[in-house]
Amino acid sequence: QLHLVESGGGLVQPGGSLRLSCASSEFNLGYYTIGWFRQAPGQEREGVSCINYSGESTNYADSVKGRFTVSRNNTNGAIYLQMNNLKPDDTAVYYCAAGYYYCTGNWADNPFGSWGQGTQVTVSS
Repeated sequence: QLHLVESGGGLVQPGGSLRLSCASSEFNLGYYTIGWFRQAPGQEREGVSCINYSGESTNYADSVKGRFTVSRNNTNGAIYLQMNNLKPDDTAVYYCAAGYYYCTGNWADNPFGSWGQGTQVTVSS
């Protein structure tokens, strides 16, 4: 099981931007599909975005399409989630998770085995 670390969360006004990062202190994540998830208080966890090991396949929840972009740098092993035009409904704890899955269909239903501790994103004026 990998130890993943997310960073980049914070407080931002509606319409603002944040970039989240996900990395492992032990391994280069270049061989893994990485999923980004979020969970707001009182709500179920939601799959936000996914990127496969090569970066050639990505997927997005309808609620973030056109606003969020997932990318990766397999040289340093980091995965990024660029979040633009943030809305109050984007407020949640954001997690990254690693696994060997395709970023297609119901990718978020796969049993990702390694998770980070989460980073808080708050969108508020």
